[in-house]
Amino acid sequence: MVHLEHPFEPIFNEKSEILILGSFPSVVSRKQNFYYAHPQNRFWKIIIHLTKTDPIPNGIEGKKSMLLAHKIALWDVIQSCNIEGSKDNYISNVIPVNLFPLLENAPLRHIFTNGHRAYQLYNQYLSPNIRLPVSRLPSTSPANATYSLEKLIYCWDIIK
Repeated sequence: MVHLEHPFEPIFNEKSEILILGSFPSVVSRKQNFYYAHPQNRFWKIIIHLTKTDPIPNGIEGKKSMLLAHKIALWDVIQSCNIEGSKDNYISNVIPVNLFPLLENAPLRHIFTNGHRAYQLYNQYLSPNIRLPVSRLPSTSPANATYSLEKLIYCWDIIK
């Protein structure tokens, strides 16, 4: 296992009302230096459904702009950790992110976690100091094969 630092910054601005937290970027996301870069991850398909944006914007800047235009912030729970590949179950030696700069600069009203592990880590490391409602959503990862895209969209519609 290798100890890794989170390779990119959170996405948010002074209008962000919703925060979506993942656990830690996958190998593919780390290589491409952006969130949910694995082609089989359903995250961006769900976001275009929620925002009624179609098609998925090209490039990092297009995706950032789409999120910010819809008051969505995006980050992960972990700043650094030991991890084997992209496996959330093998994460150890966690150092959580510092959410306070985001909390102080955005009018967040709700936090959603992308998957059980992100929810578990959020509750373990961050929730004692944060007074926002949090909801666990099913993971958009291709490893979550029990959820079809349609079922994920149904569950994620709560964000609307």
